[in-house]
Amino acid sequence: MGVPLRQQLTVAKYLLKQKIFGVKRYPLVLMLEPLFRCNLACAGCGKIDYPDEILNRRLSVEESLQAVDECGAPIVSIAGGEPLLHKELPEIVRGIIERKKYVYLCTNALLLKKRIDDYQPSPFLTLSIHLDGNRDRHDASVCQTGVFDRAVEAVEMAIARGFRVTINCTLFQGESPEEVAEFLDHTKRLGVEGVTIAPGFSYEHAPLQNIFIRMRDSKELFRKVFKLGRGRGWRLNHSGLYLDFLAGNQSYNCTPWGNPTRNIFGWQKPCYLLVDEGYAPSFRALMDETPWHKYGNSKNPKCANCMAHCGYEASAVEDAMHRPWKAAWVALFGPKTAGGMAPEPKPEYETEAPGAIPVKVRPATRIEVVE
Repeated sequence: MGVPLRQQLTVAKYLLKQKIFGVKRYPLVLMLEPLFRCNLACAGCGKIDYPDEILNRRLSVEESLQAVDECGAPIVSIAGGEPLLHKELPEIVRGIIERKKYVYLCTNALLLKKRIDDYQPSPFLTLSIHLDGNRDRHDASVCQTGVFDRAVEAVEMAIARGFRVTINCTLFQGESPEEVAEFLDHTKRLGVEGVTIAPGFSYEHAPLQNIFIRMRDSKELFRKVFKLGRGRGWRLNHSGLYLDFLAGNQSYNCTPWGNPTRNIFGWQKPCYLLVDEGYAPSFRALMDETPWHKYGNSKNPKCANCMAHCGYEASAVEDAMHRPWKAAWVALFGPKTAGGMAPEPKPEYETEAPGAIPVKVRPATRIEVVE
């Protein structure tokens, strides 16, 4: 795992506390989206499909820190949009660090050189930089050339300045195992702390719908990638059992409350990825009033191919707490890369029922970088 021991112990202490007090649903990571505005228009993103009056809205410092206090999760992932466009973000980050929470500041890094002096290296702050594979793959993903090179330059600068740096990688249709392995080798040479990697979620509002990988194909891809990775020393920022799930060896139900989302509309139901399910006015209302039984890849067609870490990492962590011997085995030997796979969930919905949810598709657009 590409996670420092200090952070692992903090999370372990938090998890143990939840078990001692018998809490059945608890957050592991707060997904904080202080804005939706971005300086890129990625083909697989469903987060910027809003009119300007929405894209111009921001969570205030007070609202952001209130969300951190309400939720109580030990980790806060600041996403968007592009968070570095938020003028008060440095104050938000400082407030979270003062609360001894671990912050993952997710960014495409195009503004990082300009804004880096607004932040100070801290064991509680990680710059999570978005790279969807090698140069050609990433630039195609973000629909703009030259972005990969600028992001890599920003990675090198941030590491040289003493910041914790991770890579956030999303895989799409057409990836080859060799290409992914080469990219992970590159991240190792860059010296980043770890890599978060997962298949892309098929956002309904994404401009392109044919780029997302089906669940079975994702599992086959990850098996081949992990087989190539034997002995190569990749640092993946995930639990071993989540990686085993990606390789098709675990049957997990989604744990959407493990990564609750607070954005400009409120507390998003049920998770970071589904944008049309409504919002709760408070964290407690989100936990108590969301119909959790309606979501998951066997319960809802929108979730059918989801293998995202925001839904399944918490499931893997819960499994590790109940079966530590299984987690230890996978940590020691790695995910299984051959043989039969765990059974996939059988849908409990009619995929072509009347009133099925329509998929909205619009042509891909290109947005110039605004600095």
